[in-house]
Amino acid sequence: MALKFSLEEINLAAEYVVSNAITKIVLFEGEMGAGKTTLIKEIARMLGVLGATSSPTFSLVNEYNINDHELLYHFDLYRLESEIEALDFGIEDYLYSGHWCLIEWPNKIQNLIPSKHTKVSLEILDDESRMITIN
Repeated sequence: MALKFSLEEINLAAEYVVSNAITKIVLFEGEMGAGKTTLIKEIARMLGVLGATSSPTFSLVNEYNINDHELLYHFDLYRLESEIEALDFGIEDYLYSGHWCLIEWPNKIQNLIPSKHTKVSLEILDDESRMITIN
């Protein structure tokens, strides 16, 4: 399944991801600048996160309340050195929490990712548009 979208249509891309996700563990792949963080911020907004969201580049994970009973975890693993480092900060607790886990640079923890997950690939088509593929 693929969808072409522009920045002005980011809300459509977010809806596309949420409605086609087979699980709340969603992996985001794409080169630097493809729009992974921007798309995740829109997904968070769409799911009901109030207030500002930011990239967890240095903290590795940001936690957001969706409502009284549900959380969203946004991971940016770009700076992660090893899977052991991920285990040290308790990534398995997040992954098996039942809450949304939106993960940028999932290749850094490929052996830790549950087998049931959704993969979202973003491809830069030009300065204005992207192609999103979900598997």
